[in-house]
Amino acid sequence: MNRRDFLTFATIAAGVLAYPCRAMAAIDVPGLKEGEVFSRDKLLDYAKNLAKSSYQPPDPTLPSALQNLDYEQYVSIRFRPDRAIWSTDHRGFVIEPLHRGFIYAAPVDLFTVEDGRVLVVPYEPDMFDFGKIAPPAADAKLGFSGFRLKSPIDAPDRFDDFAIFQGASYFRAIAKNQVYGAVARGLAVNTGEATGEEFPFFRSFWIERPAQDAQDLVVHALLDSEAATGAFKLTLHPNDPTTIDVECTIYPRVKIDHVGIAPLNSMYLFGTNDHKGVDDVRVAVHASSGLQMLSGGGEWIWRPLQNPETLQISAFVDKTPKGFGLLQRDRNPADFEDSRHRYETQPSVWVTPKGDWGEGSIQLVEIPSDAEIHDNIITYWRPKNPLEIGQEYPFNYRTTWCWTPPQQPQMALAHATRVGALGEKRRLFVIDFQGDLFSNPDNLNGVTPDITANPGKLSDVSLTLDTDRRIGRLTFGLEPGSETYSEMRAVLMKDGKPVSETWLYRWTP
Repeated sequence: MNRRDFLTFATIAAGVLAYPCRAMAAIDVPGLKEGEVFSRDKLLDYAKNLAKSSYQPPDPTLPSALQNLDYEQYVSIRFRPDRAIWSTDHRGFVIEPLHRGFIYAAPVDLFTVEDGRVLVVPYEPDMFDFGKIAPPAADAKLGFSGFRLKSPIDAPDRFDDFAIFQGASYFRAIAKNQVYGAVARGLAVNTGEATGEEFPFFRSFWIERPAQDAQDLVVHALLDSEAATGAFKLTLHPNDPTTIDVECTIYPRVKIDHVGIAPLNSMYLFGTNDHKGVDDVRVAVHASSGLQMLSGGGEWIWRPLQNPETLQISAFVDKTPKGFGLLQRDRNPADFEDSRHRYETQPSVWVTPKGDWGEGSIQLVEIPSDAEIHDNIITYWRPKNPLEIGQEYPFNYRTTWCWTPPQQPQMALAHATRVGALGEKRRLFVIDFQGDLFSNPDNLNGVTPDITANPGKLSDVSLTLDTDRRIGRLTFGLEPGSETYSEMRAVLMKDGKPVSETWLYRWTP
């Protein structure tokens, strides 16, 4: 965990703990408690019945020594590797529980499922090296705040991190040779609403013990909040790429008008298209460079991310989406010049829906930020219709944590976007489309840019070729006049068909 990761979740934890805190009853229902035979059907039944009762938030009470930790003190608490669950079983995976403390005060129930039966993972202080702080009493029962998962993902003789579950309903993963970046969560509620966002949390986990030398690991989770409960099954496969298959069923406690399915969070501070007022030795600072979408109609769309002056919410209306994700397309260290955070090695995350998700929209929320510790980018699928009380809503999908998403268009990609001044009243846009189309000058014959801006006027449109880098450079000016925004669209066409993905952009002053 680095400082950015730690501080990123500070606001999340604060949101979770903003509710009145009462003691949360321990899990004590057939099939889910110690010694019982576990089944997903029983977890579904429990989540369904839980939604009929009033919400009880977790009790974050901790000894004062753990409540008042600073960053250095908290990260000095280390799990002892020799105490990792299944560390001597040759299962291909080990679990390292994470300690409670400071912003991670809320407890979670942690169980394993072995030979079909539930086993409690008991808290014991000697599981941890407490580093810079005094350890709690030997008989303390403090519980855990989450867990990390390890496997031989980078080297066959070493167990390395590949996923972490901690804070609200957040989880993150990486592929081989990557470092943590973008993050997923179980459910989003009222994101960007003036009434404030609600943060559902994973209250309990049941982790199935895999067969020896297994390739997949199954994690079950119970989600809970004022708005809804949910039963999740997550099947994790660490590799290059790492995939997490998610099966979730949501049970609303209240009517939810604004819900986000398969939400992803990331960070965008500045880059080549958005660097006004930047005073930084680095070239760019972002964990993701853009939102890519594959619509139900088969259109590939690329929307570069921004760090706006004011909150920006974009909705891309669709029906039965085929995929969307936050991608990191800048993969050269020179794109960032940041050897500490290594943004070029952070994962792209792609969501592949399974089944028919119906009508709705992919929403993109861009929040103004002045520091890279804030995950200010959020995207998710918002169903057209609200979620109603007393109903159940299943959603299945795969998240792929990767260098390059598994689904990619066989056409030119909008590899880079640059924006700058063009005189006093106009803006200059330069879009580099990259692909095999531009490896031969003859291929450019008949290729024409189709560009629109609303509102605003376009000028100086040109398309030039760089065969060495397989780039077609589209350049144009925008004159916004007195307007405070302009929605722009650009795609390269040949013989009446697109030969590039569709580039979308919202300009604001």
